[in-house]
Amino acid sequence: MYGWRGRLGLIVPSSNTTMEMELHSAIPEGVSLHTARVPLRNVTEEELIKMNALAVESAKLLRDAGVELILYGCTSGSFIGGKDFEKELEAKIENEVNVPVVSTSTAVVEALKMLDAQSILVITPYTDEINEREKEFLEANDFEVLDIRGLGIEDNTKIGKLEPYEAYRLAKATFVDEADAIFISCTNLRTFEIIEPLEEDLGVPVITSNQASLWLALREMDVMEKIPWLGRLLTQF
Repeated sequence: MYGWRGRLGLIVPSSNTTMEMELHSAIPEGVSLHTARVPLRNVTEEELIKMNALAVESAKLLRDAGVELILYGCTSGSFIGGKDFEKELEAKIENEVNVPVVSTSTAVVEALKMLDAQSILVITPYTDEINEREKEFLEANDFEVLDIRGLGIEDNTKIGKLEPYEAYRLAKATFVDEADAIFISCTNLRTFEIIEPLEEDLGVPVITSNQASLWLALREMDVMEKIPWLGRLLTQF
């Protein structure tokens, strides 16, 4: 039986082409991944809010697969409403389907706290408008955002086509010694190949949306397997 160690349900934007692939590349043996999608083409506030309104229906389909946990795999979608919005979204879905739910934004906050990161740098593919919402969300959760830089992309399919070196180079160009950690945001931005090199080059922990999502999902499912090639975070549970 697939999922003898745990079945993870994943909700992603319809245009996301990265998160499933990255999670499949790292998910421990015995854990199965089952995916549902919600409509989103462009990473704008309007489309993100519309997408979130349809999350419950996708969660109901995952419930039919007998998943033990549902991961809402969209960073911007889970922070767009500000502080505590992600918790409200998780509770809404959970109450409807009676399955535990965590979101990427919750995972990022928990990951940064686990690593004692207070002053952070944020790298995104987003527009300035979405970056400002993310900065507000992180600051409301008591992090100091030293700098946040994006690539100005709305079209989510274009984000999915970016090579990992785009995030790597932007992170290195943004780095300052005062940073406790670097956070690379967006579940559709490919990052798994650059986490370890960035940590080695810059000497600070690197958190990414997909890495943090996997870490928290496994922890919630009591799967405590370490995955060192995904950085410091995946050696701590």
